[in-house]
Order: sequence, then structure tokens, then C-alpha cells
Amino acid sequence: MFGGGGKQDAVKEMLAKGALIIDVRTPDEYRSGHITNSVNIPLNLLPGKVNDLKRKNKPIITCCRSGARSGMAADQLKSAGIEVMNGGGWDSLEAMMAK
Repeated sequence: MFGGGGKQDAVKEMLAKGALIIDVRTPDEYRSGHITNSVNIPLNLLPGKVNDLKRKNKPIITCCRSGARSGMAADQLKSAGIEVMNGGGWDSLEAMMAK
């Protein structure tokens, strides 16, 4: 679908710009495993954090378990004018970051 490492390249580019990784799973899911230095903001709490995230003036990579919730989170943040990409499932995102 992305071919030639497209998504991996996009992730690395975002990280090079100082991107924050926001994990939108529940706190229990997050505790069961997560990307080091990611921030847990459950999807239902994200609307209340948008202004704080905007003030950080950094791109954001969202992640969750499968990519569905992180896609919804990315749409919300994009609508607020934040540079964002859906990183998908946290474990596959972590694997991409390690390559």
C-alpha cells in the first residue's frame, strides 16, 4: 500500500522534526505495553487536550491498538490545525521506529 517504506519514511521524518507520540488507548491498555516516551491521552479525553498540544507546536504521531482510534484522533488534531499522522498500532509503529 505504501511501497518503498513510505509510512516508515514519514514516521522517521516526523520524529526528526521532534514529533510527539500520543497513544490514545485506555490507561489499562497503555500500562500493558507502550512506546517509550509516548504520552497516554485516551481518545475520549483528547478534545480537552487539543489546545495544550497545539501550544507545544510540534507534529504528532498518534497510535493505539489497531489504528482505528488513532485515525479518529489524527482527524481531530488535523481539524485543529496540528500537523499529525496516524501511526497505527503502537507495536507496529514501534517496530518501524526501530528499523
